[in-house]
Amino acid sequence: MSVWRRAGAALLPAAALAAALLFAGGCGGTADRQVHVMYAGSLIVPFEHLAAAFERAHPGIDVVTESHGSIQVLRHVTELGDREDVVVTADEQLIPPLMYERDDPATGRPWADWSLSFATNRLVLAVSPKSELKDRFTPESWPKLLVSPGTRFGLADPRFDAAGYRALMVLQLAERHYGDPFLFEDVTMGRFTHPILVGREAGVYAVEVPEILETTSGSNIVLRGASIQLVALLESGDLDCAFEYESVARQHGLTFVALPAALDLGHPSRRAGYRRVSVRLDFQRFASVKPEFTGGLIRYALTIPENAPEPTLAEEFVTFLLGDEGARIMRGDAQPVLARPRLDHPDNAPEEVRQACEHPW
Repeated sequence: MSVWRRAGAALLPAAALAAALLFAGGCGGTADRQVHVMYAGSLIVPFEHLAAAFERAHPGIDVVTESHGSIQVLRHVTELGDREDVVVTADEQLIPPLMYERDDPATGRPWADWSLSFATNRLVLAVSPKSELKDRFTPESWPKLLVSPGTRFGLADPRFDAAGYRALMVLQLAERHYGDPFLFEDVTMGRFTHPILVGREAGVYAVEVPEILETTSGSNIVLRGASIQLVALLESGDLDCAFEYESVARQHGLTFVALPAALDLGHPSRRAGYRRVSVRLDFQRFASVKPEFTGGLIRYALTIPENAPEPTLAEEFVTFLLGDEGARIMRGDAQPVLARPRLDHPDNAPEEVRQACEHPW
């Protein structure tokens, strides 16, 4: 799967970044101690700046970072045996089923029992500057362009990345918004070897993602493990468009179509409408938890796993993120933060983290 490890503070240009996502490498530093932070790929730019700033403020500490799609971030801890000090996902819904409801075989305890929601975002349709269709994408025209087999459309894999299943939510919500009851089917049908199906239960449209998700030969959909991997394909012109977070589009200078508030998963006043859609993953590896994600506001969340090698350093990194310097870095990188970070189980969180949440950005 996709992975990028940080080796120093420099940021990679998008083309190099896409290649780097295929590799894992060591930090190679000579610091006395290390804090390991694994996070969702859409946070690469601000979290690299955070890591560099934290190291400057904490001489002798090396921040080792690694990024994946949000589901993969948690699987690296709970299934692949990685010991991380801080894990960060693009969807607060992921941590409870994948960490609270599953136990570490070594201890018999849950992998975590609290999480902190701290940032938000909106989905947009990023457009390649080299696309022959770039001038045709508008808030009204994009659904029809996605249906066209001539449009090369990038999608993050919903089995690994929150941006992927959120893109499917947007497509389903768009049927109602644009008055086209077959839009989801027209965009996806025949373009995957195993179809993505939609059912309706109690007024909610449930999108069913199959265990095997592969594009058909000649499909105009390009599937990647993480949404950040689509950026280089947009810049090179290998894609016409792709669903991305607005922060990522802005960080990379990409033109984008702002989606209607009813679709972009970023407007609190539209929360009830977002809940009309859910996504289920038909994944054998998740047989014990049956992951289903309800449409809702985009909320990034983090936790410190129970088996973190450096829990004290992890707490220091989280409080640094929640401090004035962390907020400045996040906002400077076009990553929206919540005015008041929220702990779901305050009594379980470390005292230092609880205190940091009492001082809103």
